[in-house]
Amino acid sequence: MDPKVSFIVPCYNLGHLLSECVNSILIQTYENLELLIMDDCSPDQTPEVAQSIHDPRIRYLRNQENLGNIGNYNKGINLARGQYVWLISADDRLRRDHILARYVQLMDDHPEVGYVFCPAVAVQDNHETGLMTFTSPTSRDTIFKGLDFLQKLIDGNCVSAPAAMVRKECYERVSLFPSDMPYAGDWYLWCMFAFHYDVAYFAEPMVNRRLHARNLSKFFMTEGLRTYVANMIEVPWHIKDKTEAAGYKSIAGKCKDAIVAEYVSEILAKQAQDQGPGLTLEEFEQCLRRHTRSRREESEIRARVHAGLGDHYCWQHDVAQAARHYAWAVREDPCMLSVYAKYALLHLGKIGVQLRARMGTMQRLAKAMKLR
Repeated sequence: MDPKVSFIVPCYNLGHLLSECVNSILIQTYENLELLIMDDCSPDQTPEVAQSIHDPRIRYLRNQENLGNIGNYNKGINLARGQYVWLISADDRLRRDHILARYVQLMDDHPEVGYVFCPAVAVQDNHETGLMTFTSPTSRDTIFKGLDFLQKLIDGNCVSAPAAMVRKECYERVSLFPSDMPYAGDWYLWCMFAFHYDVAYFAEPMVNRRLHARNLSKFFMTEGLRTYVANMIEVPWHIKDKTEAAGYKSIAGKCKDAIVAEYVSEILAKQAQDQGPGLTLEEFEQCLRRHTRSRREESEIRARVHAGLGDHYCWQHDVAQAARHYAWAVREDPCMLSVYAKYALLHLGKIGVQLRARMGTMQRLAKAMKLR
């Protein structure tokens, strides 16, 4: 009989943590599972550690050559025999022995749910350091309508990868991990699955996410910065195109807001530190032209990005930079009346800047009241 759940444990140079992860799975009260240790040609003691753990539910597979994280994930998913797939890196662990039983029961009872997740608790130097609050979208157990949850995800990924169990048909019918998104592939998949399925959430934090120097996320925030920046922009563009094609205009508009905000953030990061992360204005232009489908859309996003940059420099009281970006915005989109007003206020000198700041404060307060 095939197992109900397939745990996929990708491992590269994490042999010293592997047994802790594996044992947290083997002690689960729900036992109908298989555990695939996907050794991506590790140069450390991973083979010895894997082969020292004796349980008939374990399958140890060592790649002949290093496939990289995405290739290793997808290989494991394709080999999985379970109805449900749980991908958890060798440096993470389950912190409750009943989590699998809860997940399986919910997924069995709700075939419309594509994946289930819970918050994660960070571990550093083998000590829990607290709840990772961004992984806790609400304080109660919930089944989200897929499109509602998709809108949450567009604002930012709130699903910690080791805390999620996915119906295998999601990978088969929707997508495996995209090879061109080594950093944000999981965020992309959570969005794509939510486009087709509902999403379940348990508020109890039942998984540990380990923070250490060998984390993939640490790599992408240092040596892999270019990939990180590209992927953070790529995801909302992809989701915008999907939702637009399906006729979900409001969700596509939310994606566009996220795209503009990400461009502004990356350009400011580069301007603040020339050799650091982010995008130059030239790189922004190249990226914009690569993704937009019409001259009109290109102008609209360019105008909104420069308006956002103008706002930033206005708050910083850098009148020259603010005026430069506001002028650029209205040149691209002459219908941006609010930007004309901001631009005009800058020419009133100190009084205009103060009025602009007060207007911005009132707008933010109004937005905050609306969100309550």
